[in-house]
Amino acid sequence: MYKMEKNIAVLKGDGIGPEIVNEAIHVLEAVADRFGHRFHYQFADMGGVAIDNTGDPLPQETVDICEQADAVLLGAIGDPKFDNNPDAAVRPEQGLLKIRKTLGLFTNVRPVKIYTTLEHLSPLKSERLQNVDMVIYRELTGGIYFGEKTKGANSASDLCSYNKGEIERVAKLAFDEATRRRHKLCLVDKANVLETSRLWRKVVQEMSAHYPEVEVSYLFVDNAAMQLILNPSQFDVILTSNMFGDILSDEASILGGSIGLLPSASFGTKYRLYEPVHGSYPQAKGKDIANPIATVLSVAMMLRDFGMAKEATIVEAAVEDCIRLNITTEDINKEDASKCSEVGKALCNLIRGQSMHSTVRNLNP
Repeated sequence: MYKMEKNIAVLKGDGIGPEIVNEAIHVLEAVADRFGHRFHYQFADMGGVAIDNTGDPLPQETVDICEQADAVLLGAIGDPKFDNNPDAAVRPEQGLLKIRKTLGLFTNVRPVKIYTTLEHLSPLKSERLQNVDMVIYRELTGGIYFGEKTKGANSASDLCSYNKGEIERVAKLAFDEATRRRHKLCLVDKANVLETSRLWRKVVQEMSAHYPEVEVSYLFVDNAAMQLILNPSQFDVILTSNMFGDILSDEASILGGSIGLLPSASFGTKYRLYEPVHGSYPQAKGKDIANPIATVLSVAMMLRDFGMAKEATIVEAAVEDCIRLNITTEDINKEDASKCSEVGKALCNLIRGQSMHSTVRNLNP
């Protein structure tokens, strides 16, 4: 009899996706072994691999598997053979947008944490990284990415549209998160130019009355982009629209020195999907050099949402131990890099309770 059983839909995707997801699954199995849980996996195609196999970036079979699961684990989507063809009618990223809309994943959550031992990798001076601890709440199924699109011979347009309900549901989650953190929320918009941003600001101002303990501030997106570099520690919870959130969260990801460290979760009222922030990195495909940590930390977010807080904390602690032990991939450790699979093995050893000395010895027999 297992303490808990969960069904996980696994979409490995393109590029390095299969490699990093494999290590994340190994971590889940280490957690299951230590705590007496059982995880069931169903694998499905999405993105470029799905186009190659079926002609569809998100086949209905994949949707069915995701809808029957307790959570979805996604690797990465994208292939240069599609990027380099502007006339391609079907693209891997269409699968990503479609799964968000189909599963109603209207919120993307991206925590940003700085590891002290990696501050030297950041493009910022270490003093600017002190006390940086933020989370970005990005609206995920509205705005310009999902608006009506037109394309002519010499012109094109993308409609940016939001309604009050779309803004309220993601804003509520961000406000709730702020009450659990440092009670600060910053709405990032472009209300001096865009009508959609003025609606965002109006809705958030109205909602703030129900959260008197939360200090609400407002920044135009261009200023916010500067402030993330000049004074990132000022931010606690950032709330923003789809496109702005896409851009700002990638900017924030480099604060800690590598985009390979940042996890994310996307969810709505029923379904949840977990994925690393980074892309498919096709140049590294099959070389065993990709950083699995962002995917592993996404699994930690999954475990916490499953109600496995202790398990999630142990996974996060194993990641910190690996970083302190310098068991890291080449994006972090160019002189003495570990392979993707070696980082995964070290994490599993630590999760299973082996000492740090034993973990190093096992990796270097």
